[in-house]
Amino acid sequence: MKDAGHTAGSGIKDAGHTVANKTQGNPLAAGLIAFGVGLLVSALIPPSDKERELAATVEEKAQPLVEGVKDAAREVGENLREPAKEAVESVKGTAQDAAHNVADDAKSSGQTVADETRRAASRAQSDAGTGVS
Repeated sequence: MKDAGHTAGSGIKDAGHTVANKTQGNPLAAGLIAFGVGLLVSALIPPSDKERELAATVEEKAQPLVEGVKDAAREVGENLREPAKEAVESVKGTAQDAAHNVADDAKSSGQTVADETRRAASRAQSDAGTGVS
């Protein structure tokens, strides 16, 4: 048991030196590693009665705020629902109008091409009948 403790202590000491060597010249990395180690150590230490009491107090006092935020979020969602619905309908209407305009333009263009084709055919027949080249 004594050897295991000594080995673990030695390993931690060696890890500390290794981390110090790797982070030398990089204070941000050293700070992040120190923060992570502190977080790990704090997670291993059980909370005291006073900490539990304070956490319960904070939770009690925060509850009305949580409910207020939930209500506000719900209200914002409800207020945005109608404008969003109107925007979707507007886009839908604009798309339908554009589709109708394209269809009408295509129909008109098709009619113009048909009329021009008939006129050209009529001129060609007329020119052929009179012998005009």
